[in-house]
Amino acid sequence: MQAPSFALEEVQSGEVISLTDFKGKPVMITFWASWCPDCMKDLPMKEQFYQHADADTLAFLTINVTGRERSEEAGKDFTIKNNLPFLVLQDSGRETYDKFGCTGVPTTVLLNQDHQIVHLFDDKSSFLDIAKALPDIMTSK
Repeated sequence: MQAPSFALEEVQSGEVISLTDFKGKPVMITFWASWCPDCMKDLPMKEQFYQHADADTLAFLTINVTGRERSEEAGKDFTIKNNLPFLVLQDSGRETYDKFGCTGVPTTVLLNQDHQIVHLFDDKSSFLDIAKALPDIMTSK
């Protein structure tokens, strides 16, 4: 299934980032909310992964689901306070989250280089499950 397109504002720079900016590159997207205990376990692992990943071969971004936050600024405040090193986009409410068929946070979606959804991991999935699936999107045709 083809991933839905999106163009969302990046929390720290204010720049609008779209999925098409990563054309031809596999993508890992994580949807999260600042109040979510599972997200607070997941994000530090994603941060460690991000710091060792090759940005030339895998695009890595997160989307704060503002429609699931307690306040409009909660995700932005969390991002800045914790100095998250990766791209953090702000969803328009739950628009992108819903388009991807997410049912909870965190949800991680792995897209191949053609931006087809290869794997969708829900809040019950471990980071190890996600890491084991990465080769599925990293292989070129």
